[in-house]
Amino acid sequence: MLSGLEAAKAINRVRGDAVVVATMTPNRYWAEVSDAPDLDIPVFGAMGKASSVGLGIAIARPDRRVIVLDGDGALLMNLGALVTIAGEGPRNLTHFVFEDGVYYTTGGQPVPGAGSFDLAGIAKSAGFRESFAFDDLEDLVSELPRIVEMEGPVFVSLKVFHEIPSQALMGSTGDAMRRVARTLSGEG
Repeated sequence: MLSGLEAAKAINRVRGDAVVVATMTPNRYWAEVSDAPDLDIPVFGAMGKASSVGLGIAIARPDRRVIVLDGDGALLMNLGALVTIAGEGPRNLTHFVFEDGVYYTTGGQPVPGAGSFDLAGIAKSAGFRESFAFDDLEDLVSELPRIVEMEGPVFVSLKVFHEIPSQALMGSTGDAMRRVARTLSGEG
């Protein structure tokens, strides 16, 4: 299994100028490692919606790479988003899911069906152009540069364990969206 924090660090190293939409537990890691907070949108209080927010940004800004950092429990709450994303076919979207089998942020309750589904397989069958699953950090690090340059939509399942960073979470989703809008429009 991968360290959730190390996976976030690896993604940050290859993110370039991508807009990153993060939710739930990945948000905690991203707050700790991101070196471009003006391009980060933390999605709080909207479990299951990071992929939809990311899709909207990818459609609105096809010139900009968009990375979604999701949790498996959050994705399961809006699994239909995979079909919607695949149907729209954004070439600039990469969707990472931190898969741990629990609702970690809310206390570690098991995700329904944990261990019995294959999110990478579900994304592929929903129509994602590419789909991957990683449980080894070295494999992830070696493949990430190629993955983030692929024509999307691309789905990546990361089998993770957790070390929750001590840093407080970033500000509100609305504040972050305004900050990113200013940056993307050149006002920032």
